[in-house]
Amino acid sequence: MQKINFIYKIAFLVLISICFFSCVTSDQNKSKTNKQLPNIIYIYADDMGYGELGCYGQQKIKTPNLDKMAAEGMKFTQHYTSTPVCAPARCMLMTGKHGGHSYIRGNFELGGFPDSAERGQLALSANEITVAELLKQKGYATALTGKWGLGMNNTEGSPNKQGFDYYYGYLDQKQAHNYYPTHLWENDKWDSLHQPFINVHKKLDSTNATDSDFEYFKGKTYAPDKLTEKGLAFINKNKDKPFFLYMPYTIPHVSLQAPDEYVKKYIGLFDERPYYGQQGYASSKYPFSTYAAMITYLDDQVGIIISKIKELGLDGNTIIMFSSDNGTTFNGGVVASYFNSVAGLHGLKMDVYEGGIKEPFIARWPGKIKAGTTSDLISVQYDLMATLAELTGLPVPEGTDGISYLPTLLGKPKKQQKREYIYFEYPEKGGQLAIRMGDWKAVKVNLKKNPSAPWQLFNLITDVNETRDVGSQHPDLLTKFDAIVKKEHREPVKDVWKFAAEVIKATDRK
Repeated sequence: MQKINFIYKIAFLVLISICFFSCVTSDQNKSKTNKQLPNIIYIYADDMGYGELGCYGQQKIKTPNLDKMAAEGMKFTQHYTSTPVCAPARCMLMTGKHGGHSYIRGNFELGGFPDSAERGQLALSANEITVAELLKQKGYATALTGKWGLGMNNTEGSPNKQGFDYYYGYLDQKQAHNYYPTHLWENDKWDSLHQPFINVHKKLDSTNATDSDFEYFKGKTYAPDKLTEKGLAFINKNKDKPFFLYMPYTIPHVSLQAPDEYVKKYIGLFDERPYYGQQGYASSKYPFSTYAAMITYLDDQVGIIISKIKELGLDGNTIIMFSSDNGTTFNGGVVASYFNSVAGLHGLKMDVYEGGIKEPFIARWPGKIKAGTTSDLISVQYDLMATLAELTGLPVPEGTDGISYLPTLLGKPKKQQKREYIYFEYPEKGGQLAIRMGDWKAVKVNLKKNPSAPWQLFNLITDVNETRDVGSQHPDLLTKFDAIVKKEHREPVKDVWKFAAEVIKATDRK
């Protein structure tokens, strides 16, 4: 009997050991599988024009880290934002939908500028699927550090309710006009920065403004410093598993505010005069120097992030992407022509002409993306959803509009899906439409006032600056563009964004 009991005990121990080692092996295999999934970092500038980086031809502003990133990766020359202004561009980037389908199509502002009136913008619907929610299906840790603009902490648009495990930054775009705010938001909670409220839209009297008046617009804690700090902490915390980090910095969106050590690098290099706030936003004694300083500061943050990835040994398993939400601004002391900010293109922020929507796009992934390459693939930011779905082996959510540019990134152009066109529908600045189809670009403007406004047609190969309208020579193409609008437009959730239906009616009456 004792011998039988002994045998049972041995058998039980063997069974327990088998189960234990099976679990360990399973966990190791799962860990190995997760480790093979690449980390993803998407860095998003704010109001950065196509020509504001050295690698895109900028002559006056120093951007050595982004230039190096381009030299170590791939630079795109025909990449577009989804729409030419902040909130809807971010919505379309996150949800993979164009301006005719997107839930948010304009800057629908709520509340005001003081802390007591902070209400944000229209909240993203809980029914929308974001890139973060997509990647969580594969076990990604997800974080946002920067400007959200798609809903406050107490709404369904909170980043924590849109797939982000962690977030830190600005929820309200109006608060983001100030780089020295009283607070930022961390996982739906107010994080005090222990500095006084600054009314950045306070104008100065140009006849008697003193240095101390300009000092009013400076604080102790520069918000972008905190964004980088929190981003690095997230990387450190999640270095052993796949992560997605979305870093929408507010730079170089006005107000013109930058740390003194960066501004001093440029003082004396430019022909500039003080800006007294006459076009809104904070006054600046050295507006051109400050603008350049902001971009160089952002460039340094990119360098810091890449250095951290290298330090942790994650370089070969991390894809880092960089772009911007729209073209250069037209106010706040910024003079786009001085820096040739949109590389001679027509239009600025809020325009569907090339200067408002064509953006720098750089992607770096050592060992996967060939260094020093340039792509002329016609692509758009609402392609991100499809690209990351293919990258991680996930199905593309239904109802999205993008195509994956992963084959191009990986140097497999023969596998790259071709698109017929990119559709732009933008309800602000009078109501605008644009379609990019091959070498052709069609534009309609002032459509709320005149739904029958004709198409302007440009050949971007021979006329990249959109100076020669050749629409009268190609009526067949204009008919195609009319059909595309009719196919792609869905009525928006807010009446203020409605205009395209009247355009379609006017076309049908022809």
